[in-house]
Amino acid sequence: MRKPAATMQKDQDFPISIEVQLLGGLGKGPRTTGNLCTPGTNVERDGKLFTAHCLNSTSPTFDGDQWVRAEVVVHGSESIEHLINGQSVLKYEHPQIGGGNVSNHDPAVKIDGKLLDSGSISLQSESHPVQFRKVELLNLVGCMDKKAKNFRSYFLKPDPTSCRF
Repeated sequence: MRKPAATMQKDQDFPISIEVQLLGGLGKGPRTTGNLCTPGTNVERDGKLFTAHCLNSTSPTFDGDQWVRAEVVVHGSESIEHLINGQSVLKYEHPQIGGGNVSNHDPAVKIDGKLLDSGSISLQSESHPVQFRKVELLNLVGCMDKKAKNFRSYFLKPDPTSCRF
């Protein structure tokens, strides 16, 4: 989740964002994936502000070429959970603008403490090739009436006006 690309300044070095870091093993010991990095942002963990730039997940190491399923469940500015191959490896709350690790930004955009409740999604590779087999985005707001034709069990917030019978 990041501020829209249009908010970046010409000389800004990195977008204000919540980064889910996907890393492969190097064949030299443990290296987690699904980590969190926070350029220009902070998050809360267990009710306390987390201001370090990166936080490792609890995932296993994936050496060699293999498919790894990464999922990120975002509930707006409430909570974010990283899952690797279906296992929860990192959880945090209240993503917000703040912290460092981003320079030459517009001060009108970087309003420290402002919760991130929307933004854009970017897929990138910084130094190595990466392949994405499938990318899906699911809206978690919808009809939660089980009698409706468009009921989905994964909806988390109701929108009764969207129900179709």
